[in-house]
Amino acid sequence: MENNRASYEAKLDNTSSHGYMVGVPPKRNVLEEFAYAFRETFFHDDPLYHYKDQPKRKQFWLGLQNLFPILEWGKQYNLIKFKGDLIAGLTIASLCIPQDIGYAKLANVPPNYALYTSFVTPLVYAVMGSSRDIAIGPVAVVSLLLGEALKREINPKKHPNEYLRLAFTATFFAGITQAALGFLRLGFLVDFLSHAAVVGFMAGAAITIGLQQLKGLFGIKNFTTDTDIVSVMRSVFGNIHHGWNWQTVVIGMTFLAFLLTTKYIASRKKNLFWIAAVAPLISVIVSTFCVYITHANKEGVKIVGHLDKGVNPPSLQKIYWSGPQLVNGAKIGVIAGLVGLTEAVAIGRTFATLKGYQIDGNKEMTALGIMNVAGSFTSCIVATGSFSRSAVNFMAGCNTAMSNIVMSLITLLTLLVITPLFKYTPNAVIAAIIINAVVGLIDIKAAARIWKVDKLDFLALMGAFFGVVFRSVEIGLLIAVAISIAKILFQVMRPRMALLGNLPRTGLYRNIEQYPEAVRVPKVLIIRVDAAIYFSNSNYIKERTLRYLRDEEDLNKEHGLPRIEYIIFEMSAVTDIDTTGIHELEELLKVLKKLYIQLELVNPGPVVMDKLLAAGYIDMIGQEHIFLTVGDAVACCSSKPKDTVNA
Repeated sequence: MENNRASYEAKLDNTSSHGYMVGVPPKRNVLEEFAYAFRETFFHDDPLYHYKDQPKRKQFWLGLQNLFPILEWGKQYNLIKFKGDLIAGLTIASLCIPQDIGYAKLANVPPNYALYTSFVTPLVYAVMGSSRDIAIGPVAVVSLLLGEALKREINPKKHPNEYLRLAFTATFFAGITQAALGFLRLGFLVDFLSHAAVVGFMAGAAITIGLQQLKGLFGIKNFTTDTDIVSVMRSVFGNIHHGWNWQTVVIGMTFLAFLLTTKYIASRKKNLFWIAAVAPLISVIVSTFCVYITHANKEGVKIVGHLDKGVNPPSLQKIYWSGPQLVNGAKIGVIAGLVGLTEAVAIGRTFATLKGYQIDGNKEMTALGIMNVAGSFTSCIVATGSFSRSAVNFMAGCNTAMSNIVMSLITLLTLLVITPLFKYTPNAVIAAIIINAVVGLIDIKAAARIWKVDKLDFLALMGAFFGVVFRSVEIGLLIAVAISIAKILFQVMRPRMALLGNLPRTGLYRNIEQYPEAVRVPKVLIIRVDAAIYFSNSNYIKERTLRYLRDEEDLNKEHGLPRIEYIIFEMSAVTDIDTTGIHELEELLKVLKKLYIQLELVNPGPVVMDKLLAAGYIDMIGQEHIFLTVGDAVACCSSKPKDTVNA
């Protein structure tokens, strides 16, 4: 290897100023290579940049700010910023209180546990989170996932205490998963769930959640425990004559129409966003008052019932630390944690982009994880960033995470004083509030755009959607991940390749399909490979090259053109190559020599060049057959007499 490299570098040094050879990267030993790969994989954002050339006291303070961002933005905090945060906090509190009661039903826990989640977890996030706009609390998708997964292990009605213990255990492991991903800087694993898969998954979950609310919306007594659309619709229409309560239907549909109308008005006039934000609380107040004075609950209208007032007790001792339920809680928690993480990071990045600042994904994961671990110790269920509340928070003019603190304190006040007033709130209104909240998760425009741009992405979207709707949330998530990974494997195994031609009166060589005016070079076949060459695709690249050659030869015979004597491999887009890839290039070189065709390489990248030198491939093909540009390679091929080819 050293001799191969030295020989090439010697020739490189002797190159005249008017001609250039492909350069080779500086030599690094094994430890340097490993350190470089490790740094680019886990520390690509250079997290220690701000600590460089700083005194130790400053480094300590910067470290505290990195762990607790509140120390950074708190220094410049003032009354003007607090005014915006106060308005935003009050607005999202009016939205979160009725939503939390509904999400508690999805998770099959008493409402005060969901309300308590919106008290504890936002406080922790406000101290450790880096997003200014995320509103923290229970969300529909994660609550549904928790409810379905936990219910399969323990019946919440027969064993409520054991069910709560498993819920706290799952919350603990959701937090551990999130914190570990952030601390170990493994956030890139979440990226395996593509945007298209998330769009489909969220839409499917929204449909599933909406269907589950038909029980409360129509007052159906005997409702299925399954979540798939077939079972739910059979349950709904099977009870249409005897199971529906007409008073409940009137209440539910009236307030659903009111909520959807306010949402529409807010979407049309952005300055009226507050109408949609306070509509759920108004619905709760009005419907509760109406049921109370009319005694509609005695006519079959189901109500929320008694809510415990006060602060929930610690739950550290309730978490399962051993036994089979520990394993079950861990499995459920990991899935819930990953789903919550994906939603929160996506929301945080979206609003950060709108306001022109950046958030650290790994720091966010750590903050969310510690937040949920703390929540599991204080009788909370899994919390994450809520899209609907975050959107309201953003529109209300929040400036910092202080809006979460305001929301948290309002929720605490509700727990201490107001919860008994929710006793007569009809379940139909809670169902209407949830349906109104999840409608926004169905992004038809995004689905249409994905269909236009990438059909494989659309397949992932529909796979996730149908998996959730026709089976379960977990199956839909599994399908989404599987299709996303399958797409990656397909693209790696079948990389794009293109034939290049010369654009007339220029020195440019471009894809002849994209540029029909590009002209083929006589006796020369120019092929561009648009991917790294690995064991998974190297055989395909070799066979595709020979197929290009066969097709080109047939075309030349048909038009009476000379045979192909040179194949030029344009390798600018080849970022890496492994030993199998080099072996296949060697095999290709042997096949072409038997056909009296010379292989030329153009502009291999530094990693590829280093490996080709190490493997002795450069000596095998000849240093004179490595070129910096396609134009150089074509000029050299055109100047060679025919009998020198493969001489």
